[in-house]
Parts: sequence; structure tokens; C-alpha cells
Amino acid sequence: MIKYTADMHLGHVNIIKHDGRPFSNVDIMDKILLENYNNEVNKDDEVYIDGDLIYRSGKHPTWYLDQMPGHKHLILGNHDKIILEDKSLWHYFEEIDKILTIKDNGRMVVISHCPMAEWDGYFRGWYHVYAHIHNNLNKAYHFMKEEERALNAGCMINDYKPVTLDELIINNTKFKKTH
Repeated sequence: MIKYTADMHLGHVNIIKHDGRPFSNVDIMDKILLENYNNEVNKDDEVYIDGDLIYRSGKHPTWYLDQMPGHKHLILGNHDKIILEDKSLWHYFEEIDKILTIKDNGRMVVISHCPMAEWDGYFRGWYHVYAHIHNNLNKAYHFMKEEERALNAGCMINDYKPVTLDELIINNTKFKKTH
């Protein structure tokens, strides 16, 4: 099965306040994010991590990555420098790239960390899975909100867990209706 997640910011103390995350501290956030990940992902799943996986953590990335099953594909975010620069971490991922195009149950999906106004296949009904803007209701959000096939994979939009494309569609629709 294919799953998507983004903007986990494992280990990042300040992200709790930035996103209004419902965690009292970073250790609880990390524990719940990893539990949710492990409850949703098995060793045979393909997981597209759309950037900003680990940031400013006091723990080494292997502490997290060793606990995360599945075939992980990392789409680089603006806070993935630690993974990009440490080649010893690359074996945890099937691939590391800035943008990917995949087929998910017959639907074409373009994945990039930052949202795009138009993407490959835009006029052919392809989906765009993005992240970066978190749950901010900024100018980028209001622009992307109008794009039916543009889906925010940010964990805060998706109950802090990896989700399928169908769940992304449902969760984004719910978020847009309330914001």
C-alpha cells in the first residue's frame, strides 16, 4: 500500500507552538508520531515522506529511522539537510529526490515539498501532493485551496499519521471546509 506524510519535524521543539500541535513536549510528540507511523505502516508499504522529517533533534536520525518500517521515499524539504549531507543515512530510503512522479492505484501523482501552481499532468487530471505550508492559512494555502487535486500531506492535516491518497483527499476536503 502507498502512504504519504510530511512535515513531521521529529525532534523539533519549536514546531509544537508553530503548528499548534496538541503535544506538551517534544518527547511526547515524537512518541505519538512514531506510534502513529507504526500503526499505519507495515514493512511492505511504500511511504512517501514529503520533506522535513527530522529537524533540530537532540537525537541522531538513526534513532528515528530505525523505528520506521516500510520502503521510505524521501522528497527533500527545506529542513532535510542532516539527511542529505550524511550519506550513512541514505540506505534508509529507496530514493531521495526533490520531486517524484508516481502511479497510485491508476492515478498519477506529482510529489514535491513546496506547493506548485501547476505541475506535470495538471491539465490531464494528475494529483499534486505537497507540504511545506503546514496548517498555516497564508497566501499559499488560499491559492492551493482552490486546486481540487492539490493535496497537503502535512501530518497536522492528516491526524499526525501517514495516509493513503484517498485519505489525503478526504482530510484535505475536511480541512478546507473548516478553514
